[in-house]
Amino acid sequence: MHRAHTAFSLALSPKAHKNFATWLLKSTTNQQMVKATAAAAVRTYNSAAAEPFANGSTASYVEEMYNAWLRDPTSVHTSWDAYFRSNSYTSPPNLAPVQANTLPLTAFNFGGAVGGAAPDSKTIDDHLAVQAIIRSYQSRGHLASDLDPLGILTREKTVCKDGLARRANEDVLRQHSGFLFGEQDMERQFKLPSTTFIGGDEASLPLKEILNRLENVYCNKIGVEFMFINSLEQCNWIRKRFETPGVLNFSPEEKRLILARLTRATGFEAFLAKKYSSEKRFGLEGCEIMIPALKEIIDVSTELGVESVIMGMPHRGRLNTLANVCRKPLNQIFTQFAGLEAADDGSGDVKYHLGTYIERLNRVTNKNIRLAVVANPSHLEAVDPVVQGKTRAEQFYRGDQEGKKVMSILIHGDAAFCGQGVVYETMHLSDLPDYTTHGTIHVVANNQIGFTTDPRFSRSSPYCTDVARVVNAPIFHVNADDPEAVMHVCKVAAEWRATFHKDCVIDLVGYRRNGHNEIDEPMFTQPLMYQKIRKHKNCLDLYADKLIAEGTVTGEEVKSVAAKYENICEEAFALAKTETHVKYKDWLDSPWSGFFEGKDPLKVAPTGVKEETLIHIGNRFSSPPPNAAEFVIHKGLLRVLAARKTMVDEKIADWALGEAMAFGSLLKEGIHVRLSGQDVERGTFSHRHHVLHHQLVDKATYNSLQHMYPDQAPYSVSNSSLSEYAVLGFEHGYSMTNPNALVLWEAQFGDFSNTAQSIIDQFISSGQSKWVRQSGLVMLLPHGMEGMGPEHSSCRVERFLQMSSDDPDYFPPESDEFAIRQLHDINWIVANCTTPANYYHILRRQIALPFRKPLILCTPKSLLRHPEAKSPFSEMSEGSEFQRIIPDNGPAGQNPSNVKKVVFCTGRVYYDLTKTRTEKQLESDIAIVRVEQVSPFPFDQVKEQANLYKNAELVWAQEEHKNQGCWTYVQPRFLTALNHSRDVSQSDEQSSYSNTTNTTDHTNQVSATDSDSNSEPKSKPWLSRMFTKDTDSGSDPASPQGASGDFNAAKHFDLKNVRHDFNRPAGVAAAPGGRISKTGRKISYVGRACGASTATGSKAQHIRELNALLNDAIST
Repeated sequence: MHRAHTAFSLALSPKAHKNFATWLLKSTTNQQMVKATAAAAVRTYNSAAAEPFANGSTASYVEEMYNAWLRDPTSVHTSWDAYFRSNSYTSPPNLAPVQANTLPLTAFNFGGAVGGAAPDSKTIDDHLAVQAIIRSYQSRGHLASDLDPLGILTREKTVCKDGLARRANEDVLRQHSGFLFGEQDMERQFKLPSTTFIGGDEASLPLKEILNRLENVYCNKIGVEFMFINSLEQCNWIRKRFETPGVLNFSPEEKRLILARLTRATGFEAFLAKKYSSEKRFGLEGCEIMIPALKEIIDVSTELGVESVIMGMPHRGRLNTLANVCRKPLNQIFTQFAGLEAADDGSGDVKYHLGTYIERLNRVTNKNIRLAVVANPSHLEAVDPVVQGKTRAEQFYRGDQEGKKVMSILIHGDAAFCGQGVVYETMHLSDLPDYTTHGTIHVVANNQIGFTTDPRFSRSSPYCTDVARVVNAPIFHVNADDPEAVMHVCKVAAEWRATFHKDCVIDLVGYRRNGHNEIDEPMFTQPLMYQKIRKHKNCLDLYADKLIAEGTVTGEEVKSVAAKYENICEEAFALAKTETHVKYKDWLDSPWSGFFEGKDPLKVAPTGVKEETLIHIGNRFSSPPPNAAEFVIHKGLLRVLAARKTMVDEKIADWALGEAMAFGSLLKEGIHVRLSGQDVERGTFSHRHHVLHHQLVDKATYNSLQHMYPDQAPYSVSNSSLSEYAVLGFEHGYSMTNPNALVLWEAQFGDFSNTAQSIIDQFISSGQSKWVRQSGLVMLLPHGMEGMGPEHSSCRVERFLQMSSDDPDYFPPESDEFAIRQLHDINWIVANCTTPANYYHILRRQIALPFRKPLILCTPKSLLRHPEAKSPFSEMSEGSEFQRIIPDNGPAGQNPSNVKKVVFCTGRVYYDLTKTRTEKQLESDIAIVRVEQVSPFPFDQVKEQANLYKNAELVWAQEEHKNQGCWTYVQPRFLTALNHSRDVSQSDEQSSYSNTTNTTDHTNQVSATDSDSNSEPKSKPWLSRMFTKDTDSGSDPASPQGASGDFNAAKHFDLKNVRHDFNRPAGVAAAPGGRISKTGRKISYVGRACGASTATGSKAQHIRELNALLNDAIST
């Protein structure tokens, strides 16, 4: 207001700009100015009067008069004084066009000022005050909105001069609240500025009507936050949707549709509460309007062209959403309450975490729609980036570059939306070119409580939605007890997303009728709130009463709709009782239609390619752009390209070239490749350089892998935001959409993945087991103890290995399909490759497999340029494949009987070990075997290597500390591999108790039926065995039943019950539960001692530790 007042004052005072007259004179459209100037010219008998008006002499004269008027208004003729004061002209369009959001001074009604008379200061102040009040309502009206259905946070009304009580208080009006109009002013007409639409077709309104309309728009059941948005176009768009008179008028048909949908949402929760009163279901009572809200968003979006909607949400309201938004068969939902056995593999998940995928007809728009609800763990907002990645992938495969066909909806709880950092990380992906989904609609089911915590203790911001302000997303707060207001907000949100393709937030302010779950007692912590809730009518009753009162429906119609839906639920409930099993696949959120059909599940396609293909890719990858003369490349990169060309000519590949050949060959085969992460275009260690930058032209780039073949698949390499949690979740979601794509996420350093631990634990490692959902995502984790300090050394591979699902005590039956069966049964693959060829093969194997498994790759740092870490093309061409173990091919491997020690290792430490062995000239005495694939563990090949070196000592060497790295994973598996042919007898446990060393040998009794999931159990459940005492310790081991009557199954080489004292020599009594090995072979540890930190920060100490490791390992 101060700036506006200053502008008016300058225009009406003698202190205006000195060049004002010159500017004024250039206008030839204002007749009054022409006449006044001509008259003045005649009176001074100036010969220039006959000249054209805007000539130089006239302009000089007018400016001279104006300057004199500035110094002393009385020094000029009264006509000039009146003219300069009146400002009765219009700006010339060619010099000063009317700007948006402005009006000329003459457009205002100055309270009776006529002709050229100047308005007084009160008139100006009154108009400015009205405009400031309008802006105050637009900016801060939400602070006084009636949003709380319980009335706990309802603001006190302020009585205005006209005697009416209004919600707008000092929080809204601020300094303008002191500008009190008189009662007589309430009927004064005020011109409405272009920044408001409350007038509709009227250009001016009485002050009372202005205030009433603003109050009804901004301080009623809807609170709108949007004035922080930088775009005037977007602000005016929102103003128009909420301020235009009549926007909240609904037809009787629309009202009945709202009532029917609300009846179903409420009836579903009531039915579950009646049938499963003691079950947790995390119902939606208190915010049932969310179901009609979601349906309205989908209806409007479908009408605007959307064909697929992907949703992510927490547990609260999930079952209702599946039933009434997705229309998942009710009997499948009710079956989840029955506690039935599963008909398919997997551990399953609780019912309120499950997702689904539905294709159905939208009855409102008569268009087909695909709806997917992504499965989510209890980590409430963890699903957000997963949904965004899945949405982006679907847009990509559909060619939907503007997001017009595929959209995402994210549903949040109020406490989680403001409390979980991944919300912020995900929102910051919303406008990044390679991560945007072109607008997401966020719906907050605002219960005004987080479990047992009040908002005042769970956030520092006024609203739970304030995080959305950082991305200029408009926020629509709405009282969840006003269904029509909610529907209007949802309509606006869907139209906003379709118009601007940006995020927006709907804050459904409701309450939670029950506790955190249905068997929780909320009165312990929120007694006053729940006293109000107990007395409060639900939204359906309130809305039904309203429609009955206005005559839209009758009471009988309301009851009829409710009874009809209850009958539907009863029929589904009866059908659910006939089910004998639950089927996890019914809840799959990302089906891969046709992918598994017609494939041999135990056959891997070849990963080697023709040498000509490798040469072609290598030549393209090492060449500058075709217009190299115009594209200026950094001199350092010219040397990199030249070195690559030399390697191609010599038919060898380093790490970067091997990776490029894996990518390029897959692209040639039509496989989309997407590489994402921090600094992946160049590579953290400046080795990749997939994107070349013009040194003189900004944003001019060249990516050779995008131009390998004319008909190749797309290649995407994307530098991400500095986020691991959200970006890894995004890429996981991307990988879920299409199995015929290689999706990779690379950490800047391996240990940076720990900030994405929720995605790793809850989605990647366990997603298939819980949700029957496969993913071929590749995680590239730079790893290696190279003196870079604690945080840039270890990718914490031990954590990934700890979560691997292969049994350390079980040696699978050996066959030609041993390796592929292991891969099929494992939850993910963990590897640490030492050669570019093996890296190349394991990447291609991700696509060659007939199924999909996540791949955790410990990638090198120093090996990227190590002169020995190179592979010939022959190891990547046809006939070659991934090597799970790389044996020693030197003198030790050629004369295994003379070898005294075999060192097993994985990763870059191999090169340190070989160097030390060469220096000590022990190539014939010590064999070094590389375990490239750590999990699933290569039992068969470890056994083969151990048998090859029968007289040698076996050790495991690693550069990580003993309590880290691979040791704790490989140690028990080595024991199983070394002793697997020695079957564990039934009397092992009894022998250990009696301090005997005898074991009973049995032949391998594994048969095809042993692995049959339908075969009879071979022992009692583990809990029963634990609490059953076998009193006959001398019972016949060969007998399947002892004197106690307990069933004792004959064990083969499954060591599940004898996991202690793995390295105990032969002939020494084992502790209770231990096992005696007849072979006496063991695997010893060589490396750093246990440590709390991953590595030392001292370079000197690092070198000492490494030297000690090498000397210990390379010694006989």
